[in-house]
Amino acid sequence: MPLPTEEQKLEAKLTRHFRKAIKDFNLIEEGDSILAALSGGKDSLFLLEMLGRKMRISKPHFTVHAIHIRMDNIKYESDTTYLEDFAAQFNIPLHIVNTSFDMSTDNRKSPCFLCSWNRRKQIFLKAQELGCNKIALGHHMDDIIHTTLMNQFFQGHFSTMPARLKMRKMPITIIRPLCMEDEADIKRYAEIRGYRKQKKLCPYETDSHRSDIASLFEKIEAMAPEARFSIWNALKAEGKLIEE
Repeated sequence: MPLPTEEQKLEAKLTRHFRKAIKDFNLIEEGDSILAALSGGKDSLFLLEMLGRKMRISKPHFTVHAIHIRMDNIKYESDTTYLEDFAAQFNIPLHIVNTSFDMSTDNRKSPCFLCSWNRRKQIFLKAQELGCNKIALGHHMDDIIHTTLMNQFFQGHFSTMPARLKMRKMPITIIRPLCMEDEADIKRYAEIRGYRKQKKLCPYETDSHRSDIASLFEKIEAMAPEARFSIWNALKAEGKLIEE
């Protein structure tokens, strides 16, 4: 019997982590209707592929819609025809929403904050319109760890983006099915699968504390290769990965 290739090993690892996240945090249940945020980056494309593949399995039975938001006043653009074709591979309908925001309304907030807030608003509106009870976001383990460090350094508290977050003011739960995936693995898989890159990246993408923290964490891992697992286990032990 031939040995599995490196590509097969990578796919098996990613699938194993995806399934474990679903099981450990009870992210997908029978009858769920999920709205997946599809930005067009590698993480959101991988999220949609994994949800689409899982949806083909008989249990649990659930449905998926995807949403792509175009921010008219921020030069951040993906090929919507490609995104529609990508979603169609998994029989997932894609909803494209155009919106914008006025940066002059609050000079205290960064463009990144205002853009993110407005995107989230459109996602929640579409979820309610479609009757979805869950919203899936493509944040991976690196995102969760970076957020933990940012909250520690800049906010003074130990918290992060949870794998499952039940909203208090509406019957919607945020889920992060990629929470146990390494970004490097997703990046490699995206290259193997030939995911098409975005046409234009956000001009503010590298102008933030998050990119600084990502660089810092690379240095931390070089000194302590087990650092990500130490932080992850601490978050899990303190109950920070689930918010009901």
